[in-house]
Amino acid sequence: MLDFIDTPSPNCDARELPVSMLVLHYTGMPDATSAIARLCSPEAKVSCHYLVSEDGQILRMVPEEKRAWHAGRSYWRGITDVNSASIGIEIVNPGHEFGYRPFPEEQIDALVPLVADIVERHKITRGNIVGHSDVAPTRKQDPGELFPWHRLAKLRLALPRPTKSLLDPNWTDSGFLLALERFGYDVSDKLAAVVAFQRRYRPELIDGEIDGECRAILLALLLPKPQGDD
Repeated sequence: MLDFIDTPSPNCDARELPVSMLVLHYTGMPDATSAIARLCSPEAKVSCHYLVSEDGQILRMVPEEKRAWHAGRSYWRGITDVNSASIGIEIVNPGHEFGYRPFPEEQIDALVPLVADIVERHKITRGNIVGHSDVAPTRKQDPGELFPWHRLAKLRLALPRPTKSLLDPNWTDSGFLLALERFGYDVSDKLAAVVAFQRRYRPELIDGEIDGECRAILLALLLPKPQGDD
C-alpha cells in the first residue's frame, strides 16, 4: 500500500486523452521546499501528479483523472498534448542548474512501486515510460544521465538499454533520424534529438554525434523485444 501526503495543486484542468504515458522529471530547483511551492503556485502554472522527495516521501498533488501541467510543449509518438495523455512524476533533485547529483536509494525505492502501480492500472507500455528530455529534447535535460533507468528496466518498468547482439545497420545520419522519429522522438532539431537519445540510452557519452553504437542501440530498440543486461 502506497502512502501519500496530499498536497493539492490548483494547476490542472480536464484531460482530452486517455492516459497512455508516464513522464519522469527532476524538480531542478535548489531544494524540495521551493519546488513544492512552485508546483502549488497559481502564478507558476506548473504542476505534477506526484512528487517523490529525497527521503522517499510521496506527495500527491493532482488527481490522476486531471491533466497536470508538467510536460509543457512536448511530443512523443504522435502525441502533441503529452499532458493530456500522461501521468507526471517530479523527483526532487537540484538538476543541472543547481548541482545535479545521484538520486538517493530511498528516493528510488519509493519511486519504483509508485511507477509499478501507475503502469499496472493504466496499462502503460514500457516504450511510453519516458523522461522529460525525451518528450521535450530542445528544452529539457531531466531526469538526466544520472537517473537509474536500469532499476526500472529490471522490473519491466522501462525499456532496457540494449546490450546484446548489437549490430550497426550503417544508416546514414538521415536514416538514423528517420528511425529515431519512428521510435518516438521529435527530430525537428536534429542535434537536440540525438543528445536526448544518448542521455537516455548511452549516458556515459553525450556528444550529439551519430556513431555506430548509437545506430546499433536504436536498431535494437526498434525490434520487438529489446534485450539488455538489466
